[in-house]
Amino acid sequence: MRLSILAVAKALQSQNRKKLSPLLFSFSTASRSFSQLSSQSQRPSFGIAFDIDGVVLSGNTPIGGSNKALKRLYQHSGDLRIPYIFLTNGGGFRESKRATELSKLLGVNILPCQVVQGHSPFKQLFNRFENEFIVAVGKGEPAAVMAEYGFKNVLSIDEYASYFDGIDPLAQYKKWNIKHAASENSTFKEMAPTICSQRVQAAFIVSDSVDWSRDIQVLCDILRTGGLPGRETGHQPHLYFANDDLEYQATFPSERLGMGAFRIALESIFNKIHPNPLEYTSFGKPNPLVFQNAELVLKQLVLSLCPNPCVVNHATSESHHFRMLYMIGDNPSVDIKGARQAGRPWFSILTRTGVFKGKENSSEFPADLVVDTVEEAVEYILRKESI
Repeated sequence: MRLSILAVAKALQSQNRKKLSPLLFSFSTASRSFSQLSSQSQRPSFGIAFDIDGVVLSGNTPIGGSNKALKRLYQHSGDLRIPYIFLTNGGGFRESKRATELSKLLGVNILPCQVVQGHSPFKQLFNRFENEFIVAVGKGEPAAVMAEYGFKNVLSIDEYASYFDGIDPLAQYKKWNIKHAASENSTFKEMAPTICSQRVQAAFIVSDSVDWSRDIQVLCDILRTGGLPGRETGHQPHLYFANDDLEYQATFPSERLGMGAFRIALESIFNKIHPNPLEYTSFGKPNPLVFQNAELVLKQLVLSLCPNPCVVNHATSESHHFRMLYMIGDNPSVDIKGARQAGRPWFSILTRTGVFKGKENSSEFPADLVVDTVEEAVEYILRKESI
C-alpha cells in the first residue's frame, strides 16, 4: 500500500511552517562563490536541472560533452552565471561529498547546494525521527547520510544485521567480505543485547541495495515484527524509499534494475508472509513535489547572486519568479513525466545518451524537445535565452 508523499508533507507541515524547508541547504557559501548581480532585473529568468546518470555521466565518465556544456554556465572567472542544479534519484553519499566528486569529474566548481539527491527529502522527516532508532539501507554511506541530516540514532543495515547471529542464512556462502565497524569495536558484545532489544521505528532505503537477499530478509524481519526481529508479529514500522526507479542507465549497455525493482520484490514477499499489505512512501522523481522543491532551490541560487550576501528564506525566494525551468533527463518515465506533471514553468528535454535511445520522441511521455546529448540541450537553452 503506497502512501501519498503529499500526505506525508501535510503531516509535517505544521512542524515546519515557521522554519526554512529542511530540503534546502545553506546558501551563504554560494553567495561568496557566484558572480554578483546588482538588481532584480539582472537576475536570470531561467534555470536548469540536470539528471546525472545517463545525461552527464556514465559511471564516472563524462558523456555527451557534459564538461563543455557545464563550463558554458560559468563566467571566465569561474563564477556561476546561470543557476543550475543536479536533480537525481541517485544517492548513497552526502551532498557535500557528491559535490566534490562531481566537481573533479566535470571540471567545474559544484557546491553541495547544487546537488539534490533522491534521499534529500528525508531531511523533512528529521523532527519526526530525530531521536528514534532507525535503519538505513543501501550502497555507499547510508548511515552517514542520515546522520548528516540530523538523525541521532541510526545504523546501516550492514551494522544492524551484524548484531543478530544467523539472521542471514546465506552469509556463509557469500564470497564478499563486509567489514562492520560495530563487530570490530571492543564494546560490540556489550552493545548486542541493547541493539537486539531496541525497537526499530523506521527503515530508510537511502540508495540501491547491495545485497538483495540479506536486505529483504532483514527488512521483512523488522517490518513484520514491529521492529524487533525474531519476535511475534507486530505493527509495521515506517518505511521510506528515496526513489521508485524500476530501471536506470549504468555502464552496461542495457538498463539495470533500480530501487523500484527492489521495492517490488520486497513488497511481493512481505505481502505473502504478513496479513496486512506493505505500507511505504516513495520519494524522488517523477513526483511533482520534487520539482517544486527543485524550483525553490534554484530560486535560492538566484538570490545568492545578489550583493551583500542576501538573507535567504521562503519569503525572499518567493519574490523571484522563473519564466522557464529546463529539466534535462534521459528517462521518459522519470525525468520527462515528472516535468510534465509539475507543469509550468518546467520545459522537458530528453537526451539519447541513457535510458532513452529512440530516434523519435517517447510515445508514452513525450518531451518538449529531444536531443542527442546534454551539450546540444545546453546549446538550445542558451540560444533560446539569447545568452
